[in-house]
Formats: sequence, C-alpha cells, structure tokens
Amino acid sequence: MQLIDGKAIAAQIKKEIATEVEQIIAGGGKRPHLAAILVGHDGGSETYVASKVKACEECGFISTLIRYEEDITEEQLLYKVQELNNDPDIDGFIVQLPLPKHIDEQKITEAIDYRKDVDGFHPINVGRLSIGLPCFLSATPNGIMELLARYDIETKGKKCVVLGRSNIVGKPMASLMMQKSLPGDATVTVCHSHTENIAEECRKADIIIAALGQPHFVKADMVKEGAVVIDVGTTRVNDDTRKSGFRLCGDVDFDNVAPKCSYITPVPGGVGPMTIVSLMKNTLLAGKREIYK
Repeated sequence: MQLIDGKAIAAQIKKEIATEVEQIIAGGGKRPHLAAILVGHDGGSETYVASKVKACEECGFISTLIRYEEDITEEQLLYKVQELNNDPDIDGFIVQLPLPKHIDEQKITEAIDYRKDVDGFHPINVGRLSIGLPCFLSATPNGIMELLARYDIETKGKKCVVLGRSNIVGKPMASLMMQKSLPGDATVTVCHSHTENIAEECRKADIIIAALGQPHFVKADMVKEGAVVIDVGTTRVNDDTRKSGFRLCGDVDFDNVAPKCSYITPVPGGVGPMTIVSLMKNTLLAGKREIYK
C-alpha cells in the first residue's frame, strides 16, 4: 500500500507556479490577481478562504478578500459580482459557498463571468468540460486528476466507481475520468443514494473515488485487493481530544481499507490540499489568458 501525499504534491505545484509567476513578472507581465467573496462566518468557509489567501502568497499572486455579513441582500452581492467582472485587474474570483439561504447560489454562480470563474462552476465551464473543450476545471476533480498523473496511476481501460453525483465533485469527476486523455480513458460508473448494490459495484472497481460526505461509508469488504481509493470526504466529527473540538473524517474506513489498496489518500492531507492548489492553477491560467483570450 502506498499513501498518496496530497500535501507534498500541492507544495511542489505551488513552487512550480511561483517560479512561472516570477518569469512572467521578469518578462514584463502582470502578477495574477485572485479575489474571494466571503459572506458570513461559517467556520469551514473561514478556514478554506484563509488557506486560499495563504496559497496565493506562496504562489506569488495578489489576493483580495471581500467580506460581507450574512444579512447582505442578493441584489447587493450580484452588484459586487458585476463589479469584479468588469475590473480589469482581477483575473479570477470566487464566491465562497455555502451562501445564506436567502441568496440563490445558482443565480450568483451564473452571474460570474465564465472567463473569471476559477472555481469552474459556471454552466459554460461545466458544459465545455463535458465535451472535452479547454475550460476552468472544478478544483477538487482537477486536483484528483493531478494526483493520479503524478503517481503514474494507470487509468486507461480501468473500471472507476465514483460515489456521489454532486455538481462540484461527482459529475465533473466522472466526465474527466472518461475523457480521451491520460489520466482518463476509464470506464466509469457513478453511484448515488438510489443505486442498488453499491457494495457490489465497488468490489468490481479498480479505482474508487468516494465523494458522498458520509463518514466511513466505504468498508473493507467493498474494496478489492489492489484497488486505488481516493477519499474526498471531509466531514467534521466531534472529538474532545482535539483543541478544535473536532476532527476531519473521510468517506473511507481508512484503517481497515488501506491494507487492501495499492494506493490510497488520507484525510486530511490527501485531496484537500490539491483542491486549493487547483484553484491556484486556474488563477494562473486566467492571468495568462490561456483558455479564454
């Protein structure tokens, strides 16, 4: 069993990005600028945005954090989105989800200029992904593809089971794994809450990508010997032994599943760091105008 070290790969990629940014600056180019809108004080969102700001510093980007209280109106937020769309200095920006219930997340997502949509959530980017055109890729699936590539994990002709059909992870992950590329060229099955015999589907899989948000859902008897297991789950569970009062728990019963695997990601330290570094890669692409001229 080999542990897939997302933290180490992410650090390596950030160094590569920082080197490229300095080359851009040395050549008279513009330093990439990422903006983030954070509404309210959700603990997970606060942590995630802080990590993004730190990653920007490590990559040599400019970052701008725009904060609003939870009582901001949808109209006010839409106005700010349009302001960022029209700001030539902002190369890419994100609106951190989730948003308060009185704000329509889909309306906000669609209001973002797809050429600055470095989260890869806009329908135009999602649509381009589905037919294999260049686009800003959704960060978590993109990060997983990078891990598979850097660990030289064979995907061509392999059976891949994706657990979960969310718009952010499950669906784009399935699209990427079946694309005519490497990594890719896999035969993909997407399982969800209404799938019958999930355990049986998983036992057939060479690669399992678990993105259900259900702690320890994937048990040892669901995994065949030598499988590759990618755990996207990051559920907070109470833990009085931790200073924070909680710990992150993956979708995979790691202790019992790991001995059966050829490769497996830990939680934390696996997919999580790659999600943030994928956002940095999209920001660099946006700054260079490589996808949308």
